[in-house]
Amino acid sequence: MSKKKIYIVDHDTEADTCRKEVTPKLYKSGWDDDKIMEQRYFTPGKITVVGRKGKRKPGKKADYLLRYSQNFLIAVVEAKSIYKEAEDGLQQAKVYAEMLGLRFAFATNGKQIVEFDYITGIERKITEFPSPDELWFRLNQEEPVKSEIKDTFLKPFYAIPEKPTRYYQAIAINKAVKSILEGKERTLLTLATGTGKTTIAFQIIYKLWDNRWNRKGDHNRPKILFLADRSVLVDDPHAKDFSAFGDARCLIPEEGLLKGREVYFSTYQSLAEDGSRAGAFREFSRDYFDLVVIDECHRGSATDNSNWRMILNYFNRAIHLGLTATPLQNDNVDTYAYFGNPLYQYSLKQGIEDGFLAPYILHNIVPDVDATGWRPQAGQKDARGQLIPDGIYTTPDFETRLSFLPRTEAVAKHLYDHMVRHGRFDKTIVFCVNQHHASHMRQELNNLNSDLVKEYPNYVVRIVADEGNTGKGMLDEFMDVDKDVPVIVTTSRLLSTGVDIPTCKNIVLFRQINTPSEFKQIIGRGTRVREDKTKLFFTILDYTGSAYRNFADKDFDGFPPMITNEEMDDNGDRIEGSYNEEFPDPPDPKDWEDIGEPEENEIRPVSGTRKYYITEGKVTIINESVHILDNSGKLRTVQFTQYAKDTITEMFPTPEAFKSKWEDLGHRPHILKQLENHGIDLEHLKEVFNQKALDPFDLLCYVAFNLKPLTRKQRAERLKNNKPDLFAEYSEKAREVIDLIINKYVELGWNQLKPEVIQVEPIASKGNALEIANEFGGVEKLQLAIDRIQKWLYAA
Repeated sequence: MSKKKIYIVDHDTEADTCRKEVTPKLYKSGWDDDKIMEQRYFTPGKITVVGRKGKRKPGKKADYLLRYSQNFLIAVVEAKSIYKEAEDGLQQAKVYAEMLGLRFAFATNGKQIVEFDYITGIERKITEFPSPDELWFRLNQEEPVKSEIKDTFLKPFYAIPEKPTRYYQAIAINKAVKSILEGKERTLLTLATGTGKTTIAFQIIYKLWDNRWNRKGDHNRPKILFLADRSVLVDDPHAKDFSAFGDARCLIPEEGLLKGREVYFSTYQSLAEDGSRAGAFREFSRDYFDLVVIDECHRGSATDNSNWRMILNYFNRAIHLGLTATPLQNDNVDTYAYFGNPLYQYSLKQGIEDGFLAPYILHNIVPDVDATGWRPQAGQKDARGQLIPDGIYTTPDFETRLSFLPRTEAVAKHLYDHMVRHGRFDKTIVFCVNQHHASHMRQELNNLNSDLVKEYPNYVVRIVADEGNTGKGMLDEFMDVDKDVPVIVTTSRLLSTGVDIPTCKNIVLFRQINTPSEFKQIIGRGTRVREDKTKLFFTILDYTGSAYRNFADKDFDGFPPMITNEEMDDNGDRIEGSYNEEFPDPPDPKDWEDIGEPEENEIRPVSGTRKYYITEGKVTIINESVHILDNSGKLRTVQFTQYAKDTITEMFPTPEAFKSKWEDLGHRPHILKQLENHGIDLEHLKEVFNQKALDPFDLLCYVAFNLKPLTRKQRAERLKNNKPDLFAEYSEKAREVIDLIINKYVELGWNQLKPEVIQVEPIASKGNALEIANEFGGVEKLQLAIDRIQKWLYAA
């Protein structure tokens, strides 16, 4: 075995500069250990999807984060080695400051300090760091915190060691608490699904409650109402996130309308009134609550025409805090009109970029009847003997006017095959048109998976409103990260929002999603990350074109790293090899919603509400292409084969340029890392191009430049024939070892070309590691011989 080399560096490293120069200067300016956070990661690192494997990039780490109080960051410092310029770190410091919402960024090499002040826009060199109080004073000139609220505002959050507060959550909490303490009547926070809005709500409420804030200004604890439109959105927070409140909390209506509690949880339905009853909310005085928190407020009482608006109007003396995952869109204008612009936004795109949210692959699957429409034969009757009106039935008609069982069978078969290939125990939600459609889909999937259903009767279940408490019990099982079943859940709208299923790996769209808000909510069911359960990304299988429509929205953020489509035969089976075939681009998104004005003599469906049931016929599922983000951040349609070729040739325009870089042994890992960062994994590339026996050099030359590849055996023979004297300087025994190393390369590939290979048979039979190394004149000369092999295998 080779010994580790020890290098003596004769100049200070960045860590030395921090220890010797930067930290002492911070101490001198009044920053103590409670206010200095050194070498702190504030993101876990973006997850990239390579093939079908998720891998994290390094997270973002600041050299120093400075805080004025425990949960209030105020500045960032980037340090460079003492022999570099202080300015070298300023751009990085500014990037981090902007992410963290900070107004002061510093860069230093230990001797010089450069400050950038976002309040004044001035960059300057300074001799010492400003003190904490000086920065607080300067910040207050721009963003004043009134003296009467300062103490409460700066109090720490509730400590949850197993769930530390993320940087964007701290920003949202602080902004909301400040707004509430200042008495702003309506406040809105917009954060993507999966980013922990319930955690944010808890911290806001606990801080106000624990510090005895209320609208009256006395010393009593506040009364707070937490509202949502679904029981799961109040039951779960009440039982889990807000358990720290103990008996101070109350769940309506299970515990009645108790007046002695402080934090109340209720659905609108439990408080609302209708023609047959007075609203339970009237049991409370209008000024009873100090704060009303409205979760998923885009769905509830904020809209002008909502049946529940009267609840907020009644409690209009309380401050109203809205939480939503959906940025301003045409379908939620009323929400933003009610609350105003959000105090803070954290998008799906940013969550994916930071690594807090899982990225996704999108499969676009097009049933032929959705692409072209379906028309009954003359006089055709449905399964109930009803005459089907002549006309062309398209996606909006299916399962509303026309229950088309062959289409359901084809989609179920395709989904089944997908899960067989990628994981039959990957938790999956199938969004259907209605409860009846969800029932048909459940039955088809049940029968396709009968081998597993025999052992796991609840392998596939339907969870819809009609299932009542039984469905709720199944949902609890499905949400439990430690329960394997249910695996597949069919639903219509019940699970589209507010349901936390961290291990969900497949989101299936079998109904049209016509609004960006609902689309984001639905895909949000898969954005949670659970690394301990190998959940780093998820898959969207879209059978209705909904994703195309919503991705076409110019305001949509958080594009997938890859989109694929698949071609199927009449039985719903995937056509082998179709992944790499050329297909036309998918239909224009507008074609999914409206097939235009009728041509002359064209027949369209007649009006009416009767539903028809088709049980016979075949549906074919067609099409495959790949969509991936290019370097400019725009989504383009390509084949993966073409994408790989374009990426490699962009890095290396000619075979000679690639060969030159490949011959540089130190550059090879960099080449492979670059490819991986572009979503190109060598093993995946071998599979797609059906070239599993090639080594990396020949594989990349074949993919990018269409050069005929050599086998490893051919390369080894060329090396021996063209460079017979390359190893003449070594002993006979050393040359025998070299021959054995080359044989290992031929047998197993280039990863055998390393000193450790001498410990593997049959090479190990030539002696122990030290004896073999000595045959070459020592460990360094053994490494030199292996480097020669690596270089001349490709130069020969």
